[in-house]
Order: sequence, then structure tokens, then C-alpha cells
Amino acid sequence: MNEGLLLIISGPSGSGKGTVVKKLIPSDDFALSISMTTRAPRVGEVDGVDYIFCTESEFAEIREGNGFLEHATFSGNFYGTPVSYVKEQIAGGKTVVLEIEVVGALQVKEKYPDAVLIFLMPPTFDELRSRLLERGTESDDEIERRTRRARDEMEELQKYDYLVINDDIDEALDDIRKIVRAEKLKPWRSSCRIQHFYGNNETNCI
Repeated sequence: MNEGLLLIISGPSGSGKGTVVKKLIPSDDFALSISMTTRAPRVGEVDGVDYIFCTESEFAEIREGNGFLEHATFSGNFYGTPVSYVKEQIAGGKTVVLEIEVVGALQVKEKYPDAVLIFLMPPTFDELRSRLLERGTESDDEIERRTRRARDEMEELQKYDYLVINDDIDEALDDIRKIVRAEKLKPWRSSCRIQHFYGNNETNCI
């Protein structure tokens, strides 16, 4: 079986990246990257499903051993993406999906150059603002802050591998699946099929 890949999806608030990721994950071909955190579990959260919960000393040990693709601190708690979990899923042929903001995505790309970066955005800036207003969860000041941040994030767009316009959710999902398919057909990701071509019949390719 050929290895999978790490798929990073970023985009401004209102781009719909959370919805896109939730619709991708039920497929057997995809696995959601699970963050490790030192915060206490909330009601209903399951260890190893929602997060990997750990102590501060455990987190520090992994961090000091360069065991995170990226890590950050929020509200006094530590969060990180464990390398071991991601590599285990990729070795099993899964496309590991990591939904993360732009700065973190570029940090991961530096540590893991094989990662595929997708920037997700609405068709227009007006549509982005409209979606934020429709959510009804942010104040006017917060919406203004998020739209300013969206402009800043757009400045990093050229560092991404692909741009997907999320005007229609089904079309956006189809584009992402096509990207994954194309990436898996790249020769340097196809060592299994190449070995099979040379007569290694013990190789089981997909």
C-alpha cells in the first residue's frame, strides 16, 4: 500500500473550512489530525478522539524531543500536533487532514515539506463578510478584526500549493478530492507501484 499524505487546509474565518473538514473525514481515505493538549477534557470529549490529553510534563518532554509538527499556547494551555500520530496514519495510507491557521500551516510546511497546503476561500470578500454576519456569533468589532486578518492571510496565498474556492460546498469537496488523487499519482509518492513494475510481486499497491 502506498503511503498517504498530510493535507493542510487553511483559510479565513467564514471560508467554511470547518464544514469542509467534517465532510471529508467520514471517508475511509481520510483521517483527522488530533491535537495534543494540556487542558482538561470538556464534557463529552473523548481522549484520543477529540484531543490527546496529557500533563504539562508529558507535553514538554515531547516538545523538547521535537515531537510536534507545530505547537502553541492558548489561554494558559499547550496545544500541539504530534508527529508520531501523523506519521502512523500516513504510513497506513491515510490522507491526514490538518485544519490550521496560516502561520501554523507554514511552520508545518518547513518541518514537513511533503505536506500539501490548500487555501480555502469564498468567491468574494463581500461574501466572506456576509457569512460572518450570518453566523451572528461575533460583534461588529470582531467581524472587522476577522476581515482585516483575512486580508493579511491572503498575503501568504502564494506560499500554498492549491487554491480552492468554496462557493458550492460539493464542488469544493470534489476539488479537494481531485487534488489528493493527483498528489498520490506523483512519481515520487509512488514507490510502491514502481517496485511492482520491476517485478516485486510482494508489493501490495492501491
